[in-house]
Amino acid sequence: MSPELDVQSIVSIQLLSFYGWWQLVVCLFAFLGLMGIWWHIGKKQLDIGQVWLALSVLCWSFSGGVEVLYSKYPEAISTYTLDGWRSIFSLFNSLFILLALPWFRYLPPQIEPLVKSKYWRIIVGLPFLFSLLPTISKMFAGESIGVIAELDVYYAIFTLLFLGLVLWESFAKRRLPILAWLSLVCVLITFAAQVYKLTGSYIDLNLFSAIFKSTLIMIFFALALSWVKELAENIIPEPRQFHLVFERVKEDSGKFVGQVSLNGIPGKTPQIIPLTPALFEVFLAFAERQKTSDGWLEIKPKGDSRTGKSYDIRDYNEVKRLVHALLDGLFGKGRWTKELHELPLRTALFETAASRDRRIRLRIPAENIQVLSR
Repeated sequence: MSPELDVQSIVSIQLLSFYGWWQLVVCLFAFLGLMGIWWHIGKKQLDIGQVWLALSVLCWSFSGGVEVLYSKYPEAISTYTLDGWRSIFSLFNSLFILLALPWFRYLPPQIEPLVKSKYWRIIVGLPFLFSLLPTISKMFAGESIGVIAELDVYYAIFTLLFLGLVLWESFAKRRLPILAWLSLVCVLITFAAQVYKLTGSYIDLNLFSAIFKSTLIMIFFALALSWVKELAENIIPEPRQFHLVFERVKEDSGKFVGQVSLNGIPGKTPQIIPLTPALFEVFLAFAERQKTSDGWLEIKPKGDSRTGKSYDIRDYNEVKRLVHALLDGLFGKGRWTKELHELPLRTALFETAASRDRRIRLRIPAENIQVLSR
């Protein structure tokens, strides 16, 4: 071996050591940071999506550890073994990201049925196994991984297609357009790095890898903080903090339209919400009963065909439709979730009788309700 090659080999090993230590320490720190956010917030929400994302970052840390070992003992670890471990940790990284997707609050409607289906783990697990087993076989056989090493690249590209769509939807629904565009740029950089790996050239590959891993980690933290921001801004307050104003407004056409002004949501100004005539009458009935008596309204039983009996609410679903209309007015259509918004708002606005005799009433104090002249 010529002295020039010896120098090149030494420089290459030193660069690998530097990159390995960077990857080991930075990705381990990012893993602990993401787990810290989950421990304080996500654990209480019974949401393990962030755990899967954190584990995906931890795989990069392990990969960096293998590169550090190789740089210390290049004569004891073959390049086949090094490339094999890189591929294995890359496959696990992609798998953990895919397992995190069903836990995202906002999914594109085009892929939501697939990601939320009970077969999702099979859909992402089988390609993972088909890529992992040949890689392990080639690595321990001491053969050139060749095309087999490209399997982790194909699996990563498959992951990026879903991750890009979900990140865009998550940031867009939370009204964070700059982060949505940055997530798209991050996915494109990562895609370019994967394609570059297929060329078989190792020139600047570590630089590409450092760039896309850094940007992805930052996007994961931005995603976690956007989730924390949503939790902080969209907390449904106690019933006594709500204020309602009912009013009928005459339009230019001469038609009267019912609307409700709702105040009390933290971080939001009073929202004027137009309602359909039927929903306005139902909500107004709750308000007037609250101000004049004990507040209870009776819901018509399912399947009751009697004509002599009069009920305050003719259908169980009327209350559900009313809550949905209020949520659309407060947060926008498609920008609220059942767990975070619908159930808390319904609990804050309405209570049912302890005897479960189909009676329901508003929980908002009568002094917080104002009905303007009709």
